[in-house]
Amino acid sequence: MTVGARDGAPRQRRDARRNRELLLEAAHEVFTEQGLDAALDVIARRAGVGNATLYRHFPTRAALVDAVFRDSLTGTMDAGERARRAPDAWVGLTAYLEAVFSTLAADRGSNDLMTTHLRGVESLEAVHEHNRGTVDVLLSRLRDEGTVRADVTTEDVLFGLAALGRVVPALTAATTPSTDRTAPGAAPAAPPDAWRRPLALFLAGLRTAPVAGALPAPALSAAELGEVLRELGPHRTRAGDRETGA
Repeated sequence: MTVGARDGAPRQRRDARRNRELLLEAAHEVFTEQGLDAALDVIARRAGVGNATLYRHFPTRAALVDAVFRDSLTGTMDAGERARRAPDAWVGLTAYLEAVFSTLAADRGSNDLMTTHLRGVESLEAVHEHNRGTVDVLLSRLRDEGTVRADVTTEDVLFGLAALGRVVPALTAATTPSTDRTAPGAAPAAPPDAWRRPLALFLAGLRTAPVAGALPAPALSAAELGEVLRELGPHRTRAGDRETGA
């Protein structure tokens, strides 16, 4: 009996560690596909465990989100540090925002984290503060140079970026080939990296003397815009709906 009890404890710890790993892997997949409001029972089911096991490891949604994204969010802070050290403040700002928007396009979960506020996620608080500091430092340098409008504030920029960032998943989804879009008469997919064009327009509006030049990425056609707007709507088909058979 004593030996069995000693053997059982390490096995239980191994099982617990394995269940935690499975939950983190499943949560990252589901959050990436559906965003942070994805149903937690979908995550538990994909991990192959029960809801009780999920809540035993992660009592709140915020705790699960923090565990999933804590490491990946450091990449944004690293990009911010590089931007602050850039000899050319405008090059630093544009490179930083392109890095951030690339992350927003790749992962719905990261997009939700960066463009909204979720209480209780400690790593997110640090990233938001660092992001604000990066924009503030670069704007201050650009004002001193006379490159950007004197009346533009950090909050102006952060608000505009958050609003634009919320559209990025729809743009990204509209670029992904699907059987619906390959059917005759279906709306075409938007061009890859379609977010670069509205970001360039937004940045141009900050400058005291916008630099004329070709905008990155082709303009959306009317059909492509319609597809993006469909992706933004509440009626879009989500992966979780297909998974639960809803």
